[in-house]
Amino acid sequence: MRKQRLLIIEDEEPIRVGLEDLFVYHGFEVDSAADGPGGLAKALTGRFDLILLDIMLPGLNGFAICDRVRAVDRAQPIIMLTARTADADIIQGLRLGADDYVSKPFSVTELVLRVQAVLRRRGATSDAAERLQLGDLELDTVNLRGRRGAEEIPFTRREIEILCYLAAHAERPVSREELLNKVWGYARDCGLETRTVDIHIAKLRRKIEPDSAKPCHLLTVRGAGYRLQVDPA
Repeated sequence: MRKQRLLIIEDEEPIRVGLEDLFVYHGFEVDSAADGPGGLAKALTGRFDLILLDIMLPGLNGFAICDRVRAVDRAQPIIMLTARTADADIIQGLRLGADDYVSKPFSVTELVLRVQAVLRRRGATSDAAERLQLGDLELDTVNLRGRRGAEEIPFTRREIEILCYLAAHAERPVSREELLNKVWGYARDCGLETRTVDIHIAKLRRKIEPDSAKPCHLLTVRGAGYRLQVDPA
Protein backbone atom coordinates (compact mmCIF):
# COMPACT_ATOMS: atom_id res chain seq x y z
CA MET A 1 0.00 0.00 0.00
CA ARG A 2 1.50 3.31 -1.07
CA LYS A 3 1.95 6.17 1.33
CA GLN A 4 -0.36 9.16 0.93
CA ARG A 5 1.41 12.14 -0.64
CA LEU A 6 1.27 15.56 1.02
CA LEU A 7 2.48 18.87 -0.40
CA ILE A 8 3.29 21.61 2.12
CA ILE A 9 3.53 25.15 0.72
CA GLU A 10 4.87 27.33 3.54
CA ASP A 11 7.54 30.05 3.44
CA GLU A 12 8.47 30.09 7.15
CA GLU A 13 11.26 27.52 7.36
CA PRO A 14 10.78 26.44 11.01
CA ILE A 15 7.07 25.79 10.39
CA ARG A 16 7.71 24.07 7.04
CA VAL A 17 10.43 21.78 8.41
CA GLY A 18 8.38 21.03 11.51
CA LEU A 19 5.37 20.08 9.39
CA GLU A 20 7.51 17.90 7.13
CA ASP A 21 8.82 15.99 10.17
CA LEU A 22 5.34 15.75 11.69
CA PHE A 23 3.70 14.20 8.65
CA VAL A 24 6.61 11.91 7.82
CA TYR A 25 6.24 10.62 11.37
CA HIS A 26 2.54 10.00 10.67
CA GLY A 27 3.35 7.92 7.61
CA PHE A 28 3.03 10.42 4.77
CA GLU A 29 5.30 10.94 1.79
CA VAL A 30 5.99 14.68 2.00
CA ASP A 31 7.20 17.30 -0.47
CA SER A 32 7.34 21.03 0.15
CA ALA A 33 7.84 24.45 -1.40
CA ALA A 34 8.97 27.71 0.20
CA ASP A 35 7.39 30.20 -2.22
CA GLY A 36 4.29 30.69 -4.31
CA PRO A 37 5.62 29.97 -7.84
CA GLY A 38 7.44 26.84 -6.72
CA GLY A 39 4.40 25.66 -4.79
CA LEU A 40 2.08 26.22 -7.73
CA ALA A 41 4.35 24.28 -10.09
CA LYS A 42 4.31 21.29 -7.75
CA ALA A 43 0.58 21.59 -7.00
CA LEU A 44 -0.31 21.49 -10.69
CA THR A 45 1.45 18.14 -11.20
CA GLY A 46 -1.55 16.40 -9.64
CA ARG A 47 0.72 14.01 -7.72
CA PHE A 48 -0.53 14.85 -4.24
CA ASP A 49 -3.36 13.44 -2.17
CA LEU A 50 -3.62 16.72 -0.25
CA ILE A 51 -2.10 20.21 -0.36
CA LEU A 52 -1.44 22.12 2.86
CA LEU A 53 -1.33 25.73 1.69
CA ASP A 54 -0.26 28.87 3.54
CA ILE A 55 -1.84 32.15 2.43
CA MET A 56 1.04 34.61 2.83
CA LEU A 57 3.74 33.45 0.40
CA PRO A 58 6.44 35.27 -1.57
CA GLY A 59 5.90 35.55 -5.29
CA LEU A 60 2.30 34.30 -5.36
CA ASN A 61 -0.14 34.08 -2.47
CA GLY A 62 -2.14 31.05 -1.40
CA PHE A 63 -5.40 32.46 -2.77
CA ALA A 64 -3.94 32.63 -6.29
CA ILE A 65 -2.53 29.12 -5.98
CA CYS A 66 -5.86 27.71 -4.79
CA ASP A 67 -7.67 29.46 -7.65
CA ARG A 68 -5.22 28.12 -10.25
CA VAL A 69 -5.42 24.58 -8.90
CA ARG A 70 -9.22 24.66 -8.82
CA ALA A 71 -9.27 25.82 -12.46
CA VAL A 72 -7.75 22.50 -13.52
CA ASP A 73 -8.73 20.12 -10.70
CA ARG A 74 -11.93 20.65 -8.70
CA ALA A 75 -11.36 17.46 -6.68
CA GLN A 76 -7.87 18.16 -5.27
CA PRO A 77 -8.07 18.26 -1.44
CA ILE A 78 -6.71 21.57 -0.09
CA ILE A 79 -6.40 22.79 3.49
CA MET A 80 -5.39 26.42 3.97
CA LEU A 81 -3.32 27.84 6.84
CA THR A 82 -4.70 31.20 7.97
CA ALA A 83 -4.03 33.80 10.65
CA ARG A 84 -6.29 33.16 13.66
CA THR A 85 -7.97 36.58 13.52
CA ALA A 86 -8.22 36.88 9.74
CA ASP A 87 -11.89 36.05 9.12
CA ALA A 88 -11.69 37.55 5.64
CA ASP A 89 -8.86 35.14 4.79
CA ILE A 90 -10.90 32.16 5.97
CA ILE A 91 -13.93 33.20 3.94
CA GLN A 92 -11.89 33.95 0.83
CA GLY A 93 -9.99 30.65 1.01
CA LEU A 94 -13.15 28.57 1.33
CA ARG A 95 -14.88 30.55 -1.41
CA LEU A 96 -11.99 29.76 -3.74
CA GLY A 97 -12.48 26.06 -3.09
CA ALA A 98 -10.37 25.02 -0.10
CA ASP A 99 -11.86 22.02 1.72
CA ASP A 100 -11.03 23.34 5.16
CA TYR A 101 -8.74 25.71 7.05
CA VAL A 102 -6.53 25.67 10.13
CA SER A 103 -5.76 28.89 12.00
CA LYS A 104 -2.25 29.80 13.14
CA PRO A 105 -0.95 29.19 15.73
CA PHE A 106 -2.36 25.68 15.48
CA SER A 107 -2.25 22.50 17.51
CA VAL A 108 -0.33 19.81 15.64
CA THR A 109 -2.86 17.27 16.88
CA GLU A 110 -5.71 19.32 15.38
CA LEU A 111 -3.85 19.75 12.09
CA VAL A 112 -3.16 16.02 11.72
CA LEU A 113 -6.80 15.31 12.59
CA ARG A 114 -8.05 17.66 9.88
CA VAL A 115 -5.70 16.26 7.24
CA GLN A 116 -6.67 12.69 8.06
CA ALA A 117 -10.37 13.59 8.05
CA VAL A 118 -10.23 15.25 4.62
CA LEU A 119 -8.34 12.30 3.14
CA ARG A 120 -10.67 9.77 4.77
CA ARG A 121 -13.65 11.37 3.05
CA ARG A 122 -12.01 11.56 -0.39
CA GLY A 123 -14.27 10.01 -2.99
CA ALA A 124 -17.27 9.91 -0.66
CA THR A 125 -19.72 10.61 -3.53
CA SER A 126 -18.94 7.32 -5.28
CA ASP A 127 -22.25 5.76 -4.17
CA ALA A 128 -24.33 8.92 -4.58
CA ALA A 129 -26.81 9.65 -7.33
CA GLU A 130 -25.05 10.70 -10.52
CA ARG A 131 -27.50 13.54 -11.11
CA LEU A 132 -29.52 15.87 -8.92
CA GLN A 133 -32.23 18.25 -10.10
CA LEU A 134 -32.73 21.51 -8.20
CA GLY A 135 -35.31 23.56 -10.04
CA ASP A 136 -33.78 24.54 -13.37
CA LEU A 137 -30.30 23.46 -12.26
CA GLU A 138 -29.14 19.95 -13.16
CA LEU A 139 -26.13 18.69 -11.22
CA ASP A 140 -23.68 16.15 -12.61
CA THR A 141 -22.16 14.82 -9.38
CA VAL A 142 -19.58 12.65 -11.14
CA ASN A 143 -18.03 15.44 -13.19
CA LEU A 144 -18.55 18.13 -10.51
CA ARG A 145 -20.58 20.54 -12.56
CA GLY A 146 -24.06 21.93 -12.91
CA ARG A 147 -26.01 23.31 -15.84
CA ARG A 148 -28.71 25.96 -15.84
CA GLY A 149 -29.80 26.48 -19.42
CA ALA A 150 -26.68 27.32 -21.40
CA GLU A 151 -24.71 28.23 -18.26
CA GLU A 152 -22.27 25.68 -16.84
CA ILE A 153 -21.44 26.05 -13.15
CA PRO A 154 -18.34 24.34 -11.67
CA PHE A 155 -18.51 22.75 -8.23
CA THR A 156 -15.76 21.50 -5.97
CA ARG A 157 -15.68 17.93 -4.69
CA ARG A 158 -16.58 19.14 -1.19
CA GLU A 159 -19.60 21.11 -2.44
CA ILE A 160 -20.93 18.07 -4.27
CA GLU A 161 -20.37 15.90 -1.19
CA ILE A 162 -22.48 18.31 0.89
CA LEU A 163 -25.32 18.36 -1.65
CA CYS A 164 -25.26 14.58 -2.09
CA TYR A 165 -25.43 13.99 1.66
CA LEU A 166 -28.27 16.47 2.09
CA ALA A 167 -30.10 14.92 -0.90
CA ALA A 168 -29.74 11.43 0.58
CA HIS A 169 -31.39 12.71 3.78
CA ALA A 170 -33.81 15.15 2.19
CA GLU A 171 -36.67 13.96 4.41
CA ARG A 172 -35.16 15.70 7.46
CA PRO A 173 -32.88 18.55 8.51
CA VAL A 174 -29.17 17.71 8.84
CA SER A 175 -27.28 19.41 11.64
CA ARG A 176 -23.99 21.24 11.26
CA GLU A 177 -22.37 18.64 13.54
CA GLU A 178 -23.66 15.79 11.36
CA LEU A 179 -22.21 17.42 8.24
CA LEU A 180 -18.83 17.79 9.97
CA ASN A 181 -18.99 14.13 10.95
CA LYS A 182 -20.34 12.59 7.73
CA VAL A 183 -18.95 14.93 5.05
CA TRP A 184 -15.72 16.25 6.61
CA GLY A 185 -15.05 13.06 8.56
CA TYR A 186 -14.52 14.65 11.99
CA ALA A 187 -15.38 12.61 15.05
CA ARG A 188 -18.49 13.88 16.82
CA ASP A 189 -16.60 14.44 20.07
CA CYS A 190 -13.46 16.01 18.60
CA GLY A 191 -14.41 19.51 19.81
CA LEU A 192 -13.02 21.38 16.80
CA GLU A 193 -14.15 24.97 16.29
CA THR A 194 -14.69 25.75 12.62
CA ARG A 195 -16.88 27.94 10.41
CA THR A 196 -16.29 25.84 7.33
CA VAL A 197 -19.84 24.43 7.17
CA ASP A 198 -21.48 27.87 7.33
CA ILE A 199 -19.18 29.32 4.68
CA HIS A 200 -19.67 26.34 2.34
CA ILE A 201 -23.47 26.62 2.72
CA ALA A 202 -23.38 30.33 1.86
CA LYS A 203 -21.18 29.58 -1.16
CA LEU A 204 -23.50 26.81 -2.35
CA ARG A 205 -26.53 29.07 -2.12
CA ARG A 206 -24.87 31.56 -4.45
CA LYS A 207 -24.45 28.76 -6.98
CA ILE A 208 -27.71 26.83 -6.76
CA GLU A 209 -30.34 29.37 -5.73
CA PRO A 210 -32.10 31.77 -8.13
CA ASP A 211 -31.85 34.31 -5.27
CA SER A 212 -29.33 33.37 -2.56
CA ALA A 213 -30.95 35.86 -0.15
CA LYS A 214 -34.25 33.92 -0.43
CA PRO A 215 -33.23 30.26 -0.71
CA CYS A 216 -35.81 27.80 -1.98
CA HIS A 217 -33.60 24.70 -2.29
CA LEU A 218 -30.99 24.81 0.50
CA LEU A 219 -33.05 25.74 3.53
CA THR A 220 -32.09 26.58 7.10
CA VAL A 221 -34.29 24.84 9.68
CA ARG A 222 -34.01 26.93 12.81
CA GLY A 223 -32.38 25.02 15.66
CA ALA A 224 -32.03 21.85 13.57
CA GLY A 225 -29.67 22.46 10.64
CA TYR A 226 -30.08 22.40 6.87
CA ARG A 227 -32.47 20.64 4.49
CA LEU A 228 -32.26 20.28 0.72
CA GLN A 229 -35.40 20.45 -1.41
CA VAL A 230 -34.68 18.02 -4.25
CA ASP A 231 -36.93 17.72 -7.29
CA PRO A 232 -38.24 14.19 -7.93
CA ALA A 233 -36.28 12.16 -10.47
